[in-house]
Amino acid sequence: MTTDENLMLYTKLAGFRLVVLASRFGCDSDFLRELHDRLIEGLEGAIDRIHILMELERSILVGDDEFAEHRLEGEAEMFRRFIINLLDELEIDFDTHEYRFNGGDWITALAADSTGVDIDYPEMVSLTEDELGTLAPIIKDITRETGIAVHAGRAR
Repeated sequence: MTTDENLMLYTKLAGFRLVVLASRFGCDSDFLRELHDRLIEGLEGAIDRIHILMELERSILVGDDEFAEHRLEGEAEMFRRFIINLLDELEIDFDTHEYRFNGGDWITALAADSTGVDIDYPEMVSLTEDELGTLAPIIKDITRETGIAVHAGRAR
């Protein structure tokens, strides 16, 4: 991305952060306030990544960091994969047949008994628009305008 694109993305993210902050004041439950807080944290994380990209671009233009171009490529690749998780994050290691929630301990999904071997991974279930409340349209707008995916799901 160019500096202009990064600046435009920064502006959009900062604007969405303000929208989410304003929406938070209307929350009537702790659950919705927590979802808003997590989305704000995710947007702030994305803004921080944009700052890093813009600083690396500046270093390339000024020429004061010989490795800035390589670092910029890596940071840009990480940013393309940036996702905001509002609830559970599920990681699955298909090689070892293990999974974990939210960076916790690994749990085996493999069970064996006299009837055979069973592999049972949990699945993610997205929150409904009713559960998301005022965040539902905001999340759609964030993804559409910035390309950053926002996941709001529970593991079951």
